[in-house]
Amino acid sequence: MRENDVFVESGKQSWDTVGDGVQRQILGHDPQLMMVCVKFNKGSIGPVHRHRHRQVTFVGQGSFEVQIGSEKKTLKSGDCFFVPPEIDHGVVALEVGTMVDVFTPTREDFLARK
Repeated sequence: MRENDVFVESGKQSWDTVGDGVQRQILGHDPQLMMVCVKFNKGSIGPVHRHRHRQVTFVGQGSFEVQIGSEKKTLKSGDCFFVPPEIDHGVVALEVGTMVDVFTPTREDFLARK
């Protein structure tokens, strides 16, 4: 692997607007794994959806109402959650915040939007 394949400098990565008050920055990825940073304005929504990927998400800043299946819980900075494949999930930002999502395999649909 080359150096530019393994080191990701966030300041050199673009942000994409993916919803009202929601921006996504794709960080490291290969075909099997992807890390993404997502910024939310207060009140912004990550709508309930599902996908084939396994996902683990770390709340970096702020607090969020997180729904996984039919359960809802408020999570704050330092908390995380896991979403198995094909399970409905979504979030509401209760304040300005960030999350770091990790997916396996890579979200090809995210790469296609670039």
